[in-house]
Amino acid sequence: MIKAVLFDLDGTLIDSVKDLALAADQMRENRGLPALGWQQYRSSASGGARLMVATALAGEYTQHHEYQQNFPNLKAEFLANYEKCLLDNTCLFEGVDHLIQEITKLGLSWGIVTNKFTRYTYPIVQSISLLMSAQTVVCGDTTEFFKPHPLPLRLASRQIGVSCQDCWYVGDDIRDMEAGISAHMHTVFADYGYIRTEAGAPLSTLVYDRIEMPEQLLYLLERYAHHK
Repeated sequence: MIKAVLFDLDGTLIDSVKDLALAADQMRENRGLPALGWQQYRSSASGGARLMVATALAGEYTQHHEYQQNFPNLKAEFLANYEKCLLDNTCLFEGVDHLIQEITKLGLSWGIVTNKFTRYTYPIVQSISLLMSAQTVVCGDTTEFFKPHPLPLRLASRQIGVSCQDCWYVGDDIRDMEAGISAHMHTVFADYGYIRTEAGAPLSTLVYDRIEMPEQLLYLLERYAHHK
């Protein structure tokens, strides 16, 4: 049975790449480097601070030993930049508002499971009224582990009172799919997100379904409900 739908945040419910790119390009500007622009960061946006920093400072610099040693400071710099601009451009992907409204009408629970830490997640959730209707929000620092470990998904399912087998998980990163499969959830890959399937990610054994726009999930929910 389908009783709940859980979602990743960045690249699935919200389009945050422009604000993440602002934070990364600020690092470049601080070093006298030209900005790359948000388009250059799109494929890195779901990879967290490590991938954003690596993209911002790509080249020989990232191969240097001092870069590896100094990464904690670089990560802190990036996150400090991001905290200042995380609400500048971030918004829901087109169709997400209708999707959530219809999921609620179907009587399904829904929630958010993200690797983004609480201090960055909650300002966004609280600034977008639709996201505040989530029955659970599990962040990267809510549990001992973060995705691809299944523990955050298991916690979310417990918090909304639905077994993992009755939950779907929707995300745009291979770690989302790995976490969903490990938690025994039906996985749906958001192909409109930041990591496209044509990029060659080994998803074939991890994905039950793919959607090219948020509202396509409604068709899948109705199809599976009717089939069952």
